[in-house]
Amino acid sequence: MDSTRTTPTTGLPRRTGDRCPETADRPPRATAGLAPGPSRAGAHDPPEPAGRGFPSALRTGGRLPAVDGLRTLAVVLVMVYHQAPQWVPGGSLGVDVFFTISGFVITRLLLAEFARTGRVAMGSFYWRRWLRLVPALLALCLFCTVLALTTQLPGFDGAWASIALSATFLVNVVRAAQPDLYSSVTSLLGHAWSLGVEEQFYLFWPPLLVLLLRRTRARTVLIWTAVLCLLPALWRFVLWSPSAAHRIYNGTDTRADQLLAGALLALVIARLHADDPRLAALRRWSGRLAWPALAALALIAWRVPLTGDNGWNACWYTVGFLLTAVLSAVVVASLELRPGAPLARLLSLAPLAWTGRNLSYGLYLWHYPLGRLLSDLGVETGLLAATLTVSFAAAIASHYAIERPLARHAGRFRARTAPAPVTP
Repeated sequence: MDSTRTTPTTGLPRRTGDRCPETADRPPRATAGLAPGPSRAGAHDPPEPAGRGFPSALRTGGRLPAVDGLRTLAVVLVMVYHQAPQWVPGGSLGVDVFFTISGFVITRLLLAEFARTGRVAMGSFYWRRWLRLVPALLALCLFCTVLALTTQLPGFDGAWASIALSATFLVNVVRAAQPDLYSSVTSLLGHAWSLGVEEQFYLFWPPLLVLLLRRTRARTVLIWTAVLCLLPALWRFVLWSPSAAHRIYNGTDTRADQLLAGALLALVIARLHADDPRLAALRRWSGRLAWPALAALALIAWRVPLTGDNGWNACWYTVGFLLTAVLSAVVVASLELRPGAPLARLLSLAPLAWTGRNLSYGLYLWHYPLGRLLSDLGVETGLLAATLTVSFAAAIASHYAIERPLARHAGRFRARTAPAPVTP
């Protein structure tokens, strides 16, 4: 996977390894389209050329090791929750953090490409997304298919529907339609619901963002994104009832605010020039609030059940998801704007950053069915430790055998198809 870093002095991307499809949209060290000064468009300013209005879009295009470290914490939290929920009854919160990180990272990449070229190559974007996610997922589905065909393990018996729904990113749709306990239709790969939410979200968000960037001013883009961020919370108020908990939890329309919160953060940071006092204020306050926000997320994961009968409450299933997104966005903002702060340095430690950058997706994919496999084989004592061990082994194999080679292919594909920069 990609190991591009962001230099602390300039914020420009510095290449140190292979490029991955997820970050292949990252621009080179070109400055075409970068506004020369603070951009504070007024109501009567002329329309902004491509790249204008977001003067920091290119400057903030590099990979953030600290955000990769945050990915590691989030995926480990989810893994522990699935195997030992009594330790972290709110551990599903890790998925919420992932959503906000994803919205932030993808949006900043889209902004950087638009600032550099005046457009976003949608075909190339979706091809890289496919390469990043689908082959590794299909490898997992093949593994489960083989076990279903060759064994009589109860966890893999009749798993065809779950495998098919996972491969087509539809697990969340089926789960959202189940008002009672989840059926066996999705049980083997039920964790793939979050992949469905993300991929369905990315069917509409990049085209919508590009349309806004082309047709409206930067300030209007921010306003529209903020409004869109609030709509899912309002929609949850309309839908809420205890019988609608699964609908709300699994729906792309009801979880989109968590991805949009990250997108809004990326837009805000790209909107502000390096010497803008508003950026300085955002840097200062995100630094002050990052540790409290991270502590609040940890407390929720430790003490607050978020799923099941005890977790289905109106407060969490209406405003709670947005609260988690805001807390996650505060942490991500601090990691982006204060790379030398203690929290960013801690999360940038090589083991954390490398794991989040290279293994987080594989760990998420493999831990759930492998945990079921070990349970079917009679592993009880040390189930969590055993699941973590085999999941890391599977994720490493997936990285080196599938994801990394395809990352190189995606990098070459982008080099062949990248359009020439547009100078405003």
